[in-house]
Amino acid sequence: MSVRTGREFLSIPGPTNIPDPVLSAMHQPAIDIYKQDFPPLTDSLLKDLRELFQTEGKSFIYIANGHGAWEAALSNVLSRGDKILVLESGLFANGWGEAGASLGLDVEVLEGSWRAAVNPEAVANRLKEDEDHDIKAILMVQVDTASSIVNDVEAVGKAIRSTGHPALFMVDTIASLGTMEFAMDDWGVDVAVAAAQKGLMSPPGLSFNAAGPRAMERHENANLRTAYWDWTARMGKIHYQKYAGTPPEHLLFALRKSFDLLKEEGVEAASLRHRLLAGATQAAVEKWSEEGVLQFNVPEPEHRAPAVTTVLFEKGFKPGPLLDFCDKKCGVVVGIGIGALDGKAMRIAHMGYANAPMLLGTLSVIEMGLKALSIPHGDGGTQAAIDYLAARVDAG
Repeated sequence: MSVRTGREFLSIPGPTNIPDPVLSAMHQPAIDIYKQDFPPLTDSLLKDLRELFQTEGKSFIYIANGHGAWEAALSNVLSRGDKILVLESGLFANGWGEAGASLGLDVEVLEGSWRAAVNPEAVANRLKEDEDHDIKAILMVQVDTASSIVNDVEAVGKAIRSTGHPALFMVDTIASLGTMEFAMDDWGVDVAVAAAQKGLMSPPGLSFNAAGPRAMERHENANLRTAYWDWTARMGKIHYQKYAGTPPEHLLFALRKSFDLLKEEGVEAASLRHRLLAGATQAAVEKWSEEGVLQFNVPEPEHRAPAVTTVLFEKGFKPGPLLDFCDKKCGVVVGIGIGALDGKAMRIAHMGYANAPMLLGTLSVIEMGLKALSIPHGDGGTQAAIDYLAARVDAG
């Protein structure tokens, strides 16, 4: 017996739910890429990307997932043998560093934690030690979806600038753009990367770079540049050069509609929505954790991401049976633990196209599963989430 029949709830941190208008935007015939109205579509997307990144720099679109955007960013500003400093806070900054190692970069990891944000002071101290300026770039993620840590990009940028070190500051916003504030120029970020399938509510397959003036200057002499990723080639006069070939028309139609929806809501409103949904999730987990089995992976509230919440299982309990119950019995797909938390955690996503009933439905099913499987937990988690939102959502 199950109660699964009906619309499935996808509560994983990417790919996220795609709005119906975005799906509908792709439901049209292919068009001639040389038609007069196609280049303006690209121009509008590049302009909106700059607005989302909050930069006066250049923006680029790739037919690739986020890993492609990583390689694009590294190859456009660095040369073989350059040293990069990776700021650990979970899985994905290290993954970006590993991509750099495969390109022939010298990778150093500034050891961090899967349970706390990057320490800006530690970054500054390491840069002060680098008197010869061997470190050419610093890599960090704003949100790590494995650990559910959010890093303070502004604080780390200030720490870097306080040392006078010339290394480029490169930030991955794949899991944060569209869910929270990001101010590339004001925060001293030289290169930013993002992808379509999380907070931007679009299908997987598109990713992005944004480059400030210092990055463009380094780009001129970078010897890791290749034909496909090269920023210079993508700034050519012929329109298809912006995609290194045929544009991914239908993904671009989808992205245009996603951007329209985000503009309609407003980035500030979207950021507030994500904070509220995150707060409601945390209220539920706080109650569930009273029996000591479920625990926040990130103990300090200020280090918790607005996009996803990672929950640890303790005292010999494993998340597998609960996740199977939610999926197979109820039609709610909750994220698995990955990396160091494989088999040890679940990840509740509240990013992108998500609202209160979607989240409350997910939390209700998780709580139902905890009861059905006799997993010790504090009662009233879903009610705590309801109370949290009721106290904060304007009733006017």
